[in-house]
Amino acid sequence: MIKLLILVFASLFLLGFSACKNEVRYFDYVSELRSNIFLAEADGFALRAYAVEKENPYLADGVKRETSTRTEVYLVAPSGDKTCNISFTVDGKAYGGEMSFDNVKAEYYYSCTLDVSATTEICFALEYGETQLELVAAAVKTEATLTPENALNALIASESELFEGLTDKYGFAGEIYLRLIFEENPYYYIGVTDRNGNTTAFLMNAETGKVLAKRQS
Repeated sequence: MIKLLILVFASLFLLGFSACKNEVRYFDYVSELRSNIFLAEADGFALRAYAVEKENPYLADGVKRETSTRTEVYLVAPSGDKTCNISFTVDGKAYGGEMSFDNVKAEYYYSCTLDVSATTEICFALEYGETQLELVAAAVKTEATLTPENALNALIASESELFEGLTDKYGFAGEIYLRLIFEENPYYYIGVTDRNGNTTAFLMNAETGKVLAKRQS
């Protein structure tokens, strides 16, 4: 009888523990999200823009902090010795200003508070020294591209041991980096960082959800 009661209580405990784990919404632990990429190239200029959400301060310590939504624009120009101003309009609202130049990366940079995750095309106007030009940047994702949340769900299904090992009744003991990337085709980089700063990184096909590569650091 005592053994039976022990088994009953143990089963109830495991059921309760499992229920707590099932309630965890892992997407809430994404501390960096890149959900869209825009590309344009012409006349020696190459532009890329990202729809991002990042935590602040940005630390790979396994703790998700408050995030902010931004649009980041990077421009490779013939040289970096000229003043470069950028302007563009999204949903009838104008954005822009002077781009800063990164001597290490040899590219111009501009960012603003703006969500372009669902935008399909942005027309950028550039004033580069005496040169003026327009670059129409199209989004790389298509209707076939998985949403970031669906991509994460696909990873959780295939790497359940990793997520279960970092999950308890208090939630998920880690943070997640989820970036859309583009190398001829769209892919997802997904990094899972624990509280000790250890990261397990995955490269995923952005249409099928298949994991193509895995690395630990």
